[in-house]
Amino acid sequence: MDHTAVLALYDRDMRENATPDGPGARIERAGAVVRQVADAHGWNGVLWSGLDRASADRAIHDQIDRFTGLGRDFEWKLYGHDRPVDLGARLVAADFRAEAEETLLIGETERLAADAAPPAGIRLVQATDPAGVGLVVDVHERAFGTDGTRLRHRLLARLAADPGTVVAVVALAGDEPVSAARMELVPGTRFAGLWGGGTVEAWRGRGVYRALVARRARVAAARGYPFLQVDASDMSRPILERLGFHALTTTTPYLHGG
Repeated sequence: MDHTAVLALYDRDMRENATPDGPGARIERAGAVVRQVADAHGWNGVLWSGLDRASADRAIHDQIDRFTGLGRDFEWKLYGHDRPVDLGARLVAADFRAEAEETLLIGETERLAADAAPPAGIRLVQATDPAGVGLVVDVHERAFGTDGTRLRHRLLARLAADPGTVVAVVALAGDEPVSAARMELVPGTRFAGLWGGGTVEAWRGRGVYRALVARRARVAAARGYPFLQVDASDMSRPILERLGFHALTTTTPYLHGG
């Protein structure tokens, strides 16, 4: 994989030419900034910027004005190769707070879609209705210890409005959901995004996560997406790299408000 070329393609497809990630969201282009504005249940934030030292501070304050005027907390999604090099420090000086850094991993779907059967006693099912979404949310809350209300709303809205752009898969041990993950497909791009992969503690390290990755990779390949993208934590990065993903840059959410 040509890391430089694929990263440039990612920036162009997924950031600079971004499309809304769900119903009720819209993309706004304001000078050298691309942002998404959504309702209170959606993601609000800056996706891309082409700034320099002379323009950065003014652009930062323009985004604060825009989102606070709408009554929205928001995120500036900063990548390791974004400019100027001190943009993160400038965001902190403007009352943003940095969350944990993650790694942007990219994999080629054809290489990742090799058959990886789930462990004995596990079956994979696709969530396509409220009951299935309920299983996904149950895993999310048990695996991560966080409230799944926003995830439930997001998945139900996407499945209702544009079901071809999201694939949610649940791993069941009998009737018990033990792992779940979703994939978001962005029409007109070459990237499908893997999100929300989580496994309850008792089933970790047994190949369930790998099977969920392979299942989604096969779907992406069949639909013509050559690349899978993941924002990986330090815990998931080694697993994904062993599966064939490549680290291209870092990404850090800077949050304002809340």
